[in-house]
Amino acid sequence: MSLDELRAAFRYRVARHILIGPALWVWGRPKVTGRQHVPPTGPVILAANHLAISDSFYVVQSARRPVMFLAKSDYFTQPGLRGRFKKIFFSGMGQIPVDRSGGAKASPAIAAATSIVEDGGAWGIHPEGTRSPDGRMYKGHTGVIRVAAATGTPVVPIALTGTDGRTRSNFWKSHVSVDILPPLDMSDVTPEDEVSIRRATDRLMNAIAARTGQEQTGVYAKPGSGTK
Repeated sequence: MSLDELRAAFRYRVARHILIGPALWVWGRPKVTGRQHVPPTGPVILAANHLAISDSFYVVQSARRPVMFLAKSDYFTQPGLRGRFKKIFFSGMGQIPVDRSGGAKASPAIAAATSIVEDGGAWGIHPEGTRSPDGRMYKGHTGVIRVAAATGTPVVPIALTGTDGRTRSNFWKSHVSVDILPPLDMSDVTPEDEVSIRRATDRLMNAIAARTGQEQTGVYAKPGSGTK
């Protein structure tokens, strides 16, 4: 293992077990089901709905293996001590920077995600693209299925509830739920078939919504519309 890999592993353990793990337990006392659907090694895509900024952290904690999410490069380039702390924190929680300036917006993200799974890693993604502004589920973007179809990587849906507090009528007695569902059926999907890619993306979102009980809007969420 290289020095950079050792540093990354150390940051991950510190972030998960010291900085974030205890805080997530106190905040949400998460109940996790279906961990058997996440393979302990090898490529996998973990696709979850998006209600709050903590969602990706709950996915990382629940998977019990390093999971990499794609994050805006701005999170890693801020100056000063605060910026350095953010860089260590986000990288420790498996966030990797993606520069989306110029060119097709999806291309750098697709390339980075493909690299993760081709290296045998776990890629985490919120197909809605941004946090839901009202608790409903918005239309999923197709990038997750494109990467899965092109690489033969299984897609595991994850249904999150309670992370934003909307479904927690009694905060202190309720829990965040992380339901890890069986892998998505990808038998009818081919990389060149746009219809099958769209259909599989909708099937993914339907599976998650069936578990969370969210109303589906059928439209894309506007970038930046998520709750702060």
